[in-house]
Amino acid sequence: MNTLDAVEIEVPNAENVTVTDDTLSVDLSDGRTISVPLAWFPRLQFATPTERNNWRLIGKGHGIHWEEADEDISVEGLILGRSSGESQTSLQKWLNKRNG
Repeated sequence: MNTLDAVEIEVPNAENVTVTDDTLSVDLSDGRTISVPLAWFPRLQFATPTERNNWRLIGKGHGIHWEEADEDISVEGLILGRSSGESQTSLQKWLNKRNG
């Protein structure tokens, strides 16, 4: 009989974040840099460059938070290739609130 042992994978921490007009890049504590299309995170895509650059690490680097964009992204989600799960309705409400 074969048994599979649960494999514990340690997720590295974020150390630095760079956001351009089309890419989100996160430098990780294990030396990797993960880059994903900014289109994966529409709130960041619609944010101004100043808002995009106003980020902070949360959970000791397990995630990244953007106050003005009201966006939180986990390192684990980035590694697993998860884009924003926000609905178009929710995004539109956020956009309407931003535009007053």
